[in-house]
Amino acid sequence: VQLQASGGGLVQAGGSLRVSCAADGLTFSNYGMSWFRQAPGKEREFVAGINWSGGRTYYADSVKGRFTISRDNAKNTVYLQMNSLKPEDTAVYYCATDLRTYYSTTWYYKTDEYDYWGQGTEVTVSS
Repeated sequence: VQLQASGGGLVQAGGSLRVSCAADGLTFSNYGMSWFRQAPGKEREFVAGINWSGGRTYYADSVKGRFTISRDNAKNTVYLQMNSLKPEDTAVYYCATDLRTYYSTTWYYKTDEYDYWGQGTEVTVSS
């Protein structure tokens, strides 16, 4: 399984950015996907998740109402639309999946529950 994240960059506070993650090596439409982030000096944390069909989404409280996760199963790609960005959103953003998300009706929020990770894309929000 290979995950390739892209779309990071520098944006001013209040701005928007969309990051993408292209997947290869799995039947993408059968698995859930998550985004995590890791700020300098902090642990990696869950940001958002989406189930295999796109019918269920999950968000950290810190991003609820500002970030939207979506997926295009025809393109094997998951997206994270980030609006109203704040300096505290500055981090490296990682996409992740795991075999346990196969048609899963529950969700997984811990980093050690995921075996497959993208390389990360850096998002910097200036004040």
